[in-house]
Amino acid sequence: MADWTPRRFEDRVALVTGGASGMGRETSVRLAREGAAVVVAGLPDDTRGAETIAMIEAEGGRAVYVGADVAREADCDAMAQAAVDEFGRLDYCVAAAGVLHARYVSGEIAPQDVNPDRSEGHLTNKPLEFWERVLAVNLTGVMLTNRAVAKRLIAQGEGGAIVNISSGAAKIPMRGSAEYSVSKAGVWMLTRCLALELAPHGIRVNTVAPGVIDTPMALAVSSDESRRQQLERTIPLGRLGEAEDIAEASLFLLSAQSDYMTGQIIHPDGGLFVG
Repeated sequence: MADWTPRRFEDRVALVTGGASGMGRETSVRLAREGAAVVVAGLPDDTRGAETIAMIEAEGGRAVYVGADVAREADCDAMAQAAVDEFGRLDYCVAAAGVLHARYVSGEIAPQDVNPDRSEGHLTNKPLEFWERVLAVNLTGVMLTNRAVAKRLIAQGEGGAIVNISSGAAKIPMRGSAEYSVSKAGVWMLTRCLALELAPHGIRVNTVAPGVIDTPMALAVSSDESRRQQLERTIPLGRLGEAEDIAEASLFLLSAQSDYMTGQIIHPDGGLFVG
């Protein structure tokens, strides 16, 4: 690899949830490239976590994988503490863990099998546990992750930065996925509230709200070429986003380049949600 990458995070430590794949994986790899030691968190039985660690170590980076369910407070505390125990400190967090639909978690259905026009996906017919699981991961999980990280940053006394991954679906409602849109809208307000509370400690909290990104969770779109082309025509920049686009936005918000930004939401969406 060419030695041109800036080292904005040299001697710093970052925690990334959802780091076994997609945007979380790409963010973990890029943080490590720029000098950070990375705690990669994902579900305990997700074998892709080892792949993320191998990618980082292959480039000479430092990383450990921690199995965690972000909807469990004890797991969030454990993964934040793992950073301190393994690397001696904690400086940054990217909360990227999320689910689009509760039935993905159990493996009952695959992403491409979701049809938002089917009435069983509507709130009037959906089982309560589907709603509860998505909010538990996407909203409560972000809060628990932020809180666990913030406690350690406050104790450390050197400031820090947190980035939460939301979605353009917080702005544009999704038929058949109300719980997803609601959870991501909640992340926006959670970020703003925490930004105010943590500012006196020098801790910045911001949100990245992606458009449609070509990741495993977007398989329902990207695996169908006709649907993909149709969607690309609606995006002003003419393409789906890549995990790299979200990683770059996240690293900007973690870095000193955004040192006067907190409580903000940025939209890497190719212009999809302009206006």
